[in-house]
Amino acid sequence: MNLAIIGYGKMGRLIETLALDAGHTIAAIVDPLAAEFKKDKQVFDSIDDFVKANLKIDAAIEFTHPDKAADNIKLLAKEKIPVVCGTTGWYSKLPEISDFVNAAGTSLFWAPNFSLGMNLFYRLAEYAAEIFDPFAEYDAGGFEIHHNKKADSPSGTAKAIAEKMLNKMKRKKKAVYETLNRPPAADELHFASMRAGFVPGTHTIVFDSAADSIEITHSLRNRNGLASGTIKAAEWLCSQKRTGVFTMDDMLVDILG
Repeated sequence: MNLAIIGYGKMGRLIETLALDAGHTIAAIVDPLAAEFKKDKQVFDSIDDFVKANLKIDAAIEFTHPDKAADNIKLLAKEKIPVVCGTTGWYSKLPEISDFVNAAGTSLFWAPNFSLGMNLFYRLAEYAAEIFDPFAEYDAGGFEIHHNKKADSPSGTAKAIAEKMLNKMKRKKKAVYETLNRPPAADELHFASMRAGFVPGTHTIVFDSAADSIEITHSLRNRNGLASGTIKAAEWLCSQKRTGVFTMDDMLVDILG
């Protein structure tokens, strides 16, 4: 594939490395702070300049800023360039952007987390919640741990896990993330957070009874899983020249059947 990378921060540079290792070509980089890389790459200061260049691009991978993502997707959709978007925080505009992409007859693949392992973990969490739900002797909960520089708590991934569990449980009605200075109500799913050290990201769900305890954990080692997931998404979009708006669930359903 000929790929364009929109946003050349840590993730953008890692995506470039893994994409090249996979045999793909980086046809363009769009980032005003990437001027130092112009010696051996097609680098553009703005997405407008990139679009004017009219390069042959199979897919664009977008990792920029919530304030820019929606407009970037629109500009790329006008050019019928498939987009894989890893930027988060713009989802209030998703219905509008979805309509725009569909009207343009192109494709958008978006996800709050592109890690293949985490998206498979989501499925494990849903299945576990469903099969434990009829057994009231097993209470359910979870916790997540991240490095001490992470600004938000809980993580967006923790919220996604909790919501997926709630969708499969009749006896749990809402997630509680804050510190509890009281016993949790029977219908509350407590999902706690800890910030310490250099932990890239660990998420655990727990089903606990007086007799035994079952824990399922996903531990992130580095960003490679996130970067490789975006490349897999681009490959999947281009493999059959799909049109429409897709998520990791669509890709997994297609792969797993």
